[in-house]
Amino acid sequence: MTWKVDFYEEDGKAPVEEYLDDLTPQQRAKVLALINELEQHGPTLPFPYSSQVEGKLRELRTKFGKTRLRVLYYADANQVFQLLHGIIKNTEKLEKSDIGKGNERMGKHQKKVQAEKELKKKKEGK
Repeated sequence: MTWKVDFYEEDGKAPVEEYLDDLTPQQRAKVLALINELEQHGPTLPFPYSSQVEGKLRELRTKFGKTRLRVLYYADANQVFQLLHGIIKNTEKLEKSDIGKGNERMGKHQKKVQAEKELKKKKEGK
C-alpha cells in the first residue's frame, strides 16, 4: 500500500517544493528518495529516517555528506502526510523557529481540513 504525501501550500506556494528547488541535484535526489520511502512505509517508516519532533509534528531525516537535510511533516485528519517545512540543519537540535514554522503550518492546514469537512457536511445535509 502506498500512502498519500502532499506539499502544504500557502498563498499559492509550497514551502517544501521551494526548499527542494534550492538544494543541489544530489541533495534533492536524497530528499525525494526519502519522501518516496514515506509514501511506501507511511507511519511505520523507522528511525533514523523519521522521528518525532513534538506532538504530531515529525521530521524526515537524511544527510548528504555532512549536511543534514530535514523535512517537517505530519499526518492530517484525512491520513495524508503534509510536507510542511524544509531545513538544512546545522545544529544538533532543531531550531525553535523551525519547529514554530512547522507547528504554525500544521495548525493552518488542520483548520482548512476542518472547514472542508464542515462544508461537506452542510452540502450532504441539504
